[in-house]
Amino acid sequence: MPSIIDQTLFSEPSGRFLGLVFFCGALLLAGQQGYYVIVEGATPLYAVLFVIVGMALSGIAESLPKPRRREAGVLRLTAIAVLVSLLVIGFLAPDLITA
Repeated sequence: MPSIIDQTLFSEPSGRFLGLVFFCGALLLAGQQGYYVIVEGATPLYAVLFVIVGMALSGIAESLPKPRRREAGVLRLTAIAVLVSLLVIGFLAPDLITA
């Protein structure tokens, strides 16, 4: 009997559309971050960089062909690790991501 984690994380990628949504969201956030840093001269917000990386990894995982379940699962796990590390850093040392 397969576990629910195995069914969820290592399932077939859901298709190009959802991957495109995640990847375009990451590109929009990167563009916004780049605009504020380059044009406005603002300090980069490191929390947004974690979200950009997590969304980009999720987008790539969902864009893979259907037989590449294991690679999609590894990318999903990496995205989850990046986003959870953002939460852990936010609780333990919030100065690292707000400054």
